[in-house]
Amino acid sequence: MRDEAVAAVERAERRRTPSDLSPTLAAEIDGASGGGQRSARLRERLLNAYEALERERFGDARRMANALVKELTSVAAVHEIIGLSNYRMGNWRPAAAALERSQDLRPEPSTLPVLMDCLRALGRHREVASVWTELKGMSPAHEVMAEGRIVAAGSLADGGDLAGAIALMDPATARPKRVRDHHLRQWYVLADLHDRAGDVVAARRWFERILSQDDDFVDVRSRLRQLGR
Repeated sequence: MRDEAVAAVERAERRRTPSDLSPTLAAEIDGASGGGQRSARLRERLLNAYEALERERFGDARRMANALVKELTSVAAVHEIIGLSNYRMGNWRPAAAALERSQDLRPEPSTLPVLMDCLRALGRHREVASVWTELKGMSPAHEVMAEGRIVAAGSLADGGDLAGAIALMDPATARPKRVRDHHLRQWYVLADLHDRAGDVVAARRWFERILSQDDDFVDVRSRLRQLGR
């Protein structure tokens, strides 16, 4: 299910990458740097870091943000870029540390699933559960909630609690009025969990539901063949 988490962070990056800095973020930079030409240069450098992240130049994005962090240590966006870049490079520990720092400065639901996946990769499953509880309390967008649910279920499955993981995914079993990508991803996780738990009938049912909406979704066709469809 790690591919699902990577997809989640890609969506988080698209949501968080601005074409220009918001007035609030610009004001944060002005406050941290004293304003003037120095502030203008720092804003431009931060935009360059966002652009590198969006273009998947993760090493460049991290380098740019690390160069900014001493001067803009109180600006959450800088730590967020460091965290997302490290995440995409598979550096779980520094990614988690940077995202935790970003959340301390400015709580942001959209990156909490990414933090959860870092903690999951580090085997810190109790902390995954704690962040999942925090995310639920923030009443985030449905897509962000789905991303968190996927990672939380994966964390339980990592520990062998497949029944608990399936139960956690239960809200995703309702058929929505309009099927979106995050519904398909949750159904895939449900199918995979049922398959791992030995419930071939349920696994096939969820894979077939995905197939009815998107006949080219991930590896659903091959998974169904493996299940004897």
